[in-house]
Amino acid sequence: MFFLKKGLDLPTAATALPGRAQSIPTAVRHFVNGHALQGPYPEGFETAIFALGCFWGAERKFWQTPGVWATAVGYINGITPNPTYEETCTGLTGHAEAVLVVYDPAKVSYEELLKLFWESHDPTQGMRQGNDVGTTYRSGIYLTAPEQRAPAERTRAAFETALKARGFPPITTEIVDAPIFYFAEDYHQQYLAKNPSGYCGLGGTGVSCPIGTGVAA
Repeated sequence: MFFLKKGLDLPTAATALPGRAQSIPTAVRHFVNGHALQGPYPEGFETAIFALGCFWGAERKFWQTPGVWATAVGYINGITPNPTYEETCTGLTGHAEAVLVVYDPAKVSYEELLKLFWESHDPTQGMRQGNDVGTTYRSGIYLTAPEQRAPAERTRAAFETALKARGFPPITTEIVDAPIFYFAEDYHQQYLAKNPSGYCGLGGTGVSCPIGTGVAA
């Protein structure tokens, strides 16, 4: 995660890297639990996508959560089709490093995942997360279903109020309908399970997100 970033501005269609038509090879199975990384997922399960800095540590937060069936890291909300990790690190693809979460809504609610998301990073830092600087490290919630928008916006407002009371600036998290999620290369998937002493720059604010945590019916 130590590649040089080329500024803090997102590229335009004219300046973005061209990418490629074919997808980047990735893992077939989740390294921790053996579940299918790209599906098919069990009937009735749902997906959520979050960006909260370096995706190595972010993914671990979610695969350790009861009710989460699988996780995967990848790139989202950029311009370049099928980017590589090295390309995203230039800042010229426009993507954020993100985590796809597949979960059982009978065991963990979307709001519980949102609470984990908000409390696991500092969503007020713009194009950075701690010492990790660049557009790929921006905070984001990428909506995979229309009904996710209301809780995402409601929890953002609640957490922003709590953060402001502690002296933090406004939240910079982007909340948009999910575009294509490009799965990252095999070696990035569940990286910290493969490399337990590997780098993790993830850190929260120490502020609790004041939302309900009831399990979905």
